[in-house]
Amino acid sequence: MRFSRQVLLLQIGVVVLVLGLGVALVTWLLQSTLTDQYGQRSLAIARSVAVDPVVIAEVAAKHPGGELERRALDITQRTDALFVVITDDIGIRLAHPDADQIGKKVSTSAEEVLAGHDVISAVEEGTRGQSVRSKTPIRAADNRVLGEVSVGYDITEPAADLKRLLLITGGFAVGALLLGAGASALLNRRLRRVTHGLEPHELTELLYEREAVLHGIGEGVLAVDSANRVSVRNDEAERLLDTELPVGAPLSELDLSPRLRKAVEEGQPVDNLLAVAGNRVLVINSRPVLRDDRPIGTVLTFRDRTDLDTLTRELDGIRVLSDGLRAQRHEFSNRLHTLSGLLQLGHNGEAVEYVQTLTETSSTRPIAVADAVSDPYLQALLVAKTEQAQEKGMILRVSDDSWVPTPVTDPIAVNTVVGNLVDNALHAARMGPRRPAAVEIALLADGDTLHVSVVDSGPGVAAELRETLFDEGVSTKLTPGHGLGLALARQAARARGGDVWLADPGGQENGALFVAALPEILRKEKP
Repeated sequence: MRFSRQVLLLQIGVVVLVLGLGVALVTWLLQSTLTDQYGQRSLAIARSVAVDPVVIAEVAAKHPGGELERRALDITQRTDALFVVITDDIGIRLAHPDADQIGKKVSTSAEEVLAGHDVISAVEEGTRGQSVRSKTPIRAADNRVLGEVSVGYDITEPAADLKRLLLITGGFAVGALLLGAGASALLNRRLRRVTHGLEPHELTELLYEREAVLHGIGEGVLAVDSANRVSVRNDEAERLLDTELPVGAPLSELDLSPRLRKAVEEGQPVDNLLAVAGNRVLVINSRPVLRDDRPIGTVLTFRDRTDLDTLTRELDGIRVLSDGLRAQRHEFSNRLHTLSGLLQLGHNGEAVEYVQTLTETSSTRPIAVADAVSDPYLQALLVAKTEQAQEKGMILRVSDDSWVPTPVTDPIAVNTVVGNLVDNALHAARMGPRRPAAVEIALLADGDTLHVSVVDSGPGVAAELRETLFDEGVSTKLTPGHGLGLALARQAARARGGDVWLADPGGQENGALFVAALPEILRKEKP
């Protein structure tokens, strides 16, 4: 039997049991109350008869029948009583509905009432059958007991009233039973709908499977409901997003990536969306959850791409270096051919002058970079970016006041900040109207802090982008997949207690100036 049906039958059983107990209690209370009411009515009638002066006089004279009989019959008819019996002080009937019973001793005990006490609501068997009767003594003026008055009602009368009241109570009980059964059925139906018809053991298995899946995979999982409140998340999601995700918390109150918020708000499927969270680069996939074509939430998964992105940047640097070396090889081959031609034609003087010129021009830039920056990683980056700029017809200069005498302690962070700032500046310079397109970078060591400033000859930063320039996804490039460089640079700097900011947005006279500060990134010089 299905659990929902068991619950329904149990609820109906409880309702029936409660109603049965209630009806039994009501029946007992009604029966007791009706018996007491008829007993009080009998006692009131008996007392009114016992104080009648004619009755007192006739009982005192012990005159059976006659006036006593007439009065007793009259009261019996007017009150719908079963009988009104009057006796003397030894229990001999002086008045009775049945004339042949007059002069005989009463069939029930009269000791208590003849002792001067009222007898109330006594159900007794008499000559006229079972009845609810009450008895009261008849007293003389000196309070002496002269006899008794006994008034009774047929036991079927309170039973008839009880039956009528029980029918009414039964109607209410049946209504209550139907209402309870209907409510139980509705509750059972809602239970099936809420649990999608699953049994408790199936729900338990689903819970175990969900916990195993959520905490057994290497991806972060975050589910939000239709009101954008967190409904499900695993530990990996909190680790990757670098923030707590309490269940039930509104997404708007959490410190999350703007791209992630946008993916949830749009409610559309998203594949391989790159976002920045702390010092990590995440790949986000989002899927809306529908039920009966009605959206009930969104599920997002996160993969850490930081290591892959770092490796990609390193490979990009190596590719730039290889492209530069290939260009230098091509240029060196041309120079050798020129020198060979001069020597073959006998122009020895021109050949010597050509070699001297090549020696002076080829050694200027590398020597300048090596003198200004001692760190081999920064040297390689700057040389590679310089060659890259030359290939595109641009100029990348290291300022004359640059001075970094010690190696860096975190080459990846430095390359992330410097590389992204230079790439952004080269793109801006190339898109600007000024020619030649140029970028100048200045690097200055201040203790263990590295200060970086990059200025370009581009058109500057548009006013509408200045406030959101460092947000992920914000880019001036037309092709998709951009908008992470400056966000990554700022995140990498802030992860070490530094920052990257726009010092001068630029304009008609000059391009934009970006400044970065990276504390505790340089090795301290030995004294």
